[in-house]
Amino acid sequence: QVQLVESGGGLVQPGGSLRLSCAASGSIFSFNTMGWYRQAPGKQRELVATIMMTGGTTNYALSVKGRFTISKDNVKNTVYLQMNSLKPEDTAVYYCNGLAPIASGGMGYWGKGTLVTVSS
Repeated sequence: QVQLVESGGGLVQPGGSLRLSCAASGSIFSFNTMGWYRQAPGKQRELVATIMMTGGTTNYALSVKGRFTISKDNVKNTVYLQMNSLKPEDTAVYYCNGLAPIASGGMGYWGKGTLVTVSS
């Protein structure tokens, strides 16, 4: 059973930093793309950043560009999200997503999320 497990969320003051991790397990395939999405209270889930597991091409939402960095460790099957200069509007539940190859069904998998609260 494929599992994505996020960690690293918590309470941080505005201007602070956090590093989220997402560890994938249970799959017999490697994800094509992994990424981070977030959902703030009363809002729809939105893309934060994605990374291609082969090649490392990244994509960021405009709201986090220059402040957040997504990275990966293929050996550990893990992706990270380094979040700097955090703002109160970054408060949300952050979800990890993995996209399986077409040959393995092409499904998207989600973690259960980790809460990030930016507040003084």
